[in-house]
Order: sequence, then structure tokens, then C-alpha cells
Amino acid sequence: MRISKLLGKTQRDDPAGVELISHKLMLRSAMIYQVGSGIYGYLPLAWAALRKIEEIIRQEMNAAGSQELRLSILQPKELWDTTGRSEAFGEDLFTLIDRKGRTLVVAPTHEEELTEIVKANVSSYRDLPKIVYQIHTKFRDEPRPRGGLMRVREFDMKDAYSLDISEEGLHANYQKMIAAYKAIYKRCGLNAIQVEADSGAIGGKDSHEFVLIADSGEDSIVICQGCGYAANIEKAKFNRVDYSQDNYGDLVEVKTPKVTSINELTAFLDVPDHKTVKTLCYLSGDDLILVVIRGDLQINEVKLKAVIGSQDIKLATSNDIENHGLNKGYISPIGISGFKVIADESLSLGTDFVAGGNTDDMHFSNVNYPRDFKADVMADIALATDGQRCINCPDAELSIRRGIEIGHVFKLGDSFSKDIGATYADESGELKPIIMGCYGIGLGRLLAAAIEQHSDELGIKFPVAIAPYQVHLIAINLEKPEISSLAEKIEEELTDAGIEVLYDDRIESVGVKLNDADLMGMPVRVVVSLRNLKENVIEIKARDSQEVIKVHYDLVVEAIKTLLDERDFYKLKA
Repeated sequence: MRISKLLGKTQRDDPAGVELISHKLMLRSAMIYQVGSGIYGYLPLAWAALRKIEEIIRQEMNAAGSQELRLSILQPKELWDTTGRSEAFGEDLFTLIDRKGRTLVVAPTHEEELTEIVKANVSSYRDLPKIVYQIHTKFRDEPRPRGGLMRVREFDMKDAYSLDISEEGLHANYQKMIAAYKAIYKRCGLNAIQVEADSGAIGGKDSHEFVLIADSGEDSIVICQGCGYAANIEKAKFNRVDYSQDNYGDLVEVKTPKVTSINELTAFLDVPDHKTVKTLCYLSGDDLILVVIRGDLQINEVKLKAVIGSQDIKLATSNDIENHGLNKGYISPIGISGFKVIADESLSLGTDFVAGGNTDDMHFSNVNYPRDFKADVMADIALATDGQRCINCPDAELSIRRGIEIGHVFKLGDSFSKDIGATYADESGELKPIIMGCYGIGLGRLLAAAIEQHSDELGIKFPVAIAPYQVHLIAINLEKPEISSLAEKIEEELTDAGIEVLYDDRIESVGVKLNDADLMGMPVRVVVSLRNLKENVIEIKARDSQEVIKVHYDLVVEAIKTLLDERDFYKLKA
């Protein structure tokens, strides 16, 4: 491809209002065009890279025994109502009404339709197991699209689905997909780590994300440097410090005028925050729920939603609290009834707490669980923070890092198959729900994440396997016939050798051409110039190296192959 024919023009300056490195570089290098909020067109360079990512994914999925299909983008909303996910996705779900007044969903994911197809085509245990996948466009009405291709409203995704007769079969296919994902990231030149994750609106039992650690990431990842434990902060567990003592004091009331926060309470009574209990009020529908946790910890609302069994919860307002007859700033579950109480496990790891007195200017001292109050549910609802103890190796501390999610795998179990009625007959003829898993990778996000991980102040540094072109050929003094003819000869020889070439044949200054080569980030740069021609050599430089190599132009193909091979450890399989 010659740059003079390439659609798109590079930009010298960073676009205004753009924060992420990948977003800046993709706009500056003419890879994407913003059509609207969270909506992008892929220009030729981006599309070439995405096709390579797509092919790597396809090869690894096929190697794992998957079969490719293609599902519809438009789906009847009634299908989503069957699983309850039209409500779970809420305003993120694009819908439209056809000419006959029927509401259709513009698919953000395809579990419902896939399960319907399985229901119609699987009848016996002999039909299972199976893994199917597609590479297709999805639509989600994100409230805050950001970061270029990181969070968009239209995106391409590989989604796969495993179908099994047992949890053991699901686990085997789940591990098979994890292995395929690791191979995909490795071949794309990405250093991804696997972390425990929350399943969100997809649902199911267990799930894991694959993330790239990056300061620009929007996810918080909890990592133990000791044992390697890693989890999204929404899911992360940690080992709480046990402050329990053997002797319990008697429950007493303490006057605490105008003391309504944990910080004020610890200062007023001169006690550490782990000796206090805080109670927060949440609304689930019309029900007010008291959520109780030790004062040194914070509530993890994702965990709380899982315990309550609803995504529809919100922190109660002052008016909500007053309307339920409670005293804001002095609430605790002691001596009151009529409310569901959910307590964090930390309440059993301490004694003689200070808690709200349910009366203005009053607290209780020497509060102990379960002597002084009972919880309807005690569970892990705490948020992991820097410095907490690892759940696996208690002597090690956890750290919080930023990360970019580039893949997610889920053990769905039988949730979708039960809702939709997808069953198989076992050996005795008994009908049982099909056990499912689903597995997703966002292609555009993976490309953006690769640029976040492989770039510098000059531009992109593409991994070989996903670079739009492998070589960026520059001709200086192009008006000289000997230069143009040699550059064209090298272009032809490289192309004949199966090496993809982006040839800068523009009449531009040396500085513009070299800067654009660094910005676009192809793995190897080749420069043909009048000065080097006098020595019968050309200049070759890898984008990830400062070393400039001069070789005779008859040896250029072999020299470039060597540089590419040194950097392409995970080339496309034959």
C-alpha cells in the first residue's frame, strides 16, 4: 500500500479533550474516525490490524474445537423478557419498534438467541458437548462512552458458548477457553493476566476477566505479589484482621452530641475506627435494608447486590431514612425491628464496638455480635483496599492497580437454559437443563489496549502479529529516478517474499516522513536515500530499537525477515 493512496491523513498535534494514549494515537495516525458519541468508523490501518486480530482469534477458537456461526443483531424483546435481562440491562439496551409495533432489541450480547437455537437443535446427551462462536457487532447504549475504542456504543466482539451435560463438562470447556484466550493474547504480543471477576448483567456462577495492567485502565485490580492472587475489585476477597478479645463489656449508652460520622466518633471517643460499627441504609424497591460493617472497612456494592439478589439497589436519601422513622447519623440494628439486616463478616472479628444509638446525640458502647443484634444475612460485602491482607497468604499485603479488561469468561450454569427451556434427555430419558458457559473478547478494545501497552512519546509500536503492515518503506529524494526505482524494487521484493509493505511515496520532507513512521508504528522502518545509495546500502531500523542497521540492498529481504522473526514469537499458524 502506498501512503499517497491511503485514506486518512496524520495529525501533528494531539486532539483536544482526548485523554487516553490509544485514543490520541489512533486519531493522529488516521486509524479511526469519530462518527458520534461512542461511535467510530475504522479507517484502513485500523481495519487491517483488526482483521489480523480476528484471524488469530478464529484460529485459536477453531483449534479449541469450536465451530463458527453468525447470529442476528435484531431480536424480539420478548426473548429478553423471558430471562429478565431486558430489565437487568435497563437503559443500556438499544430497542426499536418495527412497522407492526413489535419491540426489537439491538443485541448487546447473544445468550438468549443462542439458547433458543440450542433448544431447537439439541435433544439428547449424545448431541453434547459443543462449543460455538461468532465474531459480530454488538450495541450498548453506554451512558458515558470514553477513551476511543475502550468504551463505545457499537463494537465488534468474539462471543463463544459452551454446551455441556454437567458441571464437570463445563469446567473442562471453561479451562479450554481460558487456554485459548491465553494463546490469543500471547500471539497478539499482549501481557494479560487472569483475574476473578463479577458476572454483572450476564449472570451465572463464576467468571474471570483478562486484563492488561495500565495506568489508563478504568478497572481496579487487586493483586497479591506473594501468591499471585488477582481479582477485579468488585469481586476481590481479603483476610480481615481479627480484633476480637475474650471479655465482653456491658452494653451502655454514651452521649455523643452532634457526632454523626465515623471520623467524628473516633475523635470524640478516642477509639480506633476498627472499634466502631457503621450502618448504611439501602433501598431495594420500597424496602429499606440496614447494611452493617466494621468502621475501618467500606461496603462493596457489587457484592451487596449479589447478596440481596437484585441489581436494583441504591443508597437511601435523608428523606428515605426519615420516612422510615430512623435517625440519620445514629442508625444501628440494635433494638429496632422491621428491617432486613445484612452484616459483613467483620462484625464477628471484633468485640466491644461503638454503634449508633438510634436516637439523636446517642451511641451504644460495648456492642457485640450476635449478643446485641442479629443479622438476617452475614456475608462478605467489604471492599478490598491497598494494604489489606491476602486471602491466600495472610502475611502478604494486597495492592490496587489499574487495568484494562480485554476478555471475560463466564460459567453460566443452567440459568439461561432453565429460563428458555433448553434441555437434553439423559441416558434414562429424563430431561435436564443444558449447562452453559460464555466467553467474550472485544476486538476494538483489544487493539486499543495493545496500543496502550506498546507505544511511546513518538507513537505506536505495533506487535508484529497485529501490525497493519510489517514494514514502513520511506524514500527520500524521491524525485531522483535512481531512488524511486530502488524503492519500488525493494517494495516488489518484500511483497514477493510475503512481507506487507506500507510505502511512503509522498513528496514530503524527511522529518514529516520519519515522524509519521514513528507515529504509525509499523515494526520495521526501511529508508532509501541518496546518501546511502552511494554506499550501496539502505537503512533498516526496528520501531522498538534505537539501532540503525545498514545493509546492502541485495540483502534487505533477509535482514528484514530476521528482525521480524526476532519480534514475532507468536506468528499466525499455517
